[in-house]
Amino acid sequence: MPPKNPSEDAKIESVDLEAGTITLRAAADTLLPGRYSLWFDRSGGHARIGEVISVTEGAVTRSLLEVDFGDLEQASTGRISGWYFLHPREFPFAYRNVSIPTPVGDAPAWLIPSADPDSTQWVIQVHGRAVRRAETLRASRVFHEAGYTSLLVSYRNDGDAPRSADGRFRLGETEWEDVDAALDYAVAAGATSVILMGWSMGGATVLQVAARSHLKHVIDGIVLDSPVIDWHETLRYRSTQLRIPAPVQTAALATLTHDWGNVATGLEKSVDLDRLDFVARSGELDTRILLLHSDDDGYVSSVSSRKLAELRPDIVTFVPFSIARHTKLWNYDPERWNEAIRAWLHEA
Repeated sequence: MPPKNPSEDAKIESVDLEAGTITLRAAADTLLPGRYSLWFDRSGGHARIGEVISVTEGAVTRSLLEVDFGDLEQASTGRISGWYFLHPREFPFAYRNVSIPTPVGDAPAWLIPSADPDSTQWVIQVHGRAVRRAETLRASRVFHEAGYTSLLVSYRNDGDAPRSADGRFRLGETEWEDVDAALDYAVAAGATSVILMGWSMGGATVLQVAARSHLKHVIDGIVLDSPVIDWHETLRYRSTQLRIPAPVQTAALATLTHDWGNVATGLEKSVDLDRLDFVARSGELDTRILLLHSDDDGYVSSVSSRKLAELRPDIVTFVPFSIARHTKLWNYDPERWNEAIRAWLHEA
């Protein structure tokens, strides 16, 4: 289930509002070049930070672009996020709020119409675990300029959409049904060609849609940013990072994937990780894929992304990054990220 209070691991050393700077303790995320969100005060405050100005004695000073809300001068910790924009009203194009009828109830979404009123090309944006649809706003401009209508969706248990019976994320295995409902919505609204774009767990979710939807014939392609391709590998990777012994990892995976473990996990039904493994299921994919992943992701290893690209060079265009971390590729290098999408769309 979504964390109520995400950890704040960025130490704030000082803030100078007059100079427009913030100094943070040096760490992997705080040292990244680019533009980022800084959430603070248990997500009660939000600021935007820019390029690194200096690094000295374990601290990094960055430009402070904006404080959207909250008292940053009183904050001592925060968390760096690639989720940079907060709302589509920040862009110079129209949008409207819509509601998607999903199996668990009506889920809110943002609809950004194409600049071309005659276009029937759509893109459905699917955010990752423990964030919300605003995460995907970073892709709005490049798709709008390419003539696509964008539908930025919510899904069960993400804090915007309705809860499922157990209130738990299921790693894409059931969330895909809500995205499939969005695909239904798009087709009913006139879409004849749809790109699915998934970020992190959203990648696992859109792959399920591509494999299981009754509307597969309108899916013209998939864009994946820092995706989970194989949950077996991802969960092992994260557990190893947390120094969890291998036998404990095996027991935890067994608990997650068998109904007898539901009492411990709180899940209504166990998770079928094999169904979510698109390295093993790579032969079932039949639509073109643009895959963007950083080798220093730090949360979802790029190993499975590289394996999928190696197994299916006929449909996968793999664009590797080396310094971008998890779902922060746009933040780190927006020009390269946008151009990768723009070129891939043009090749169709």
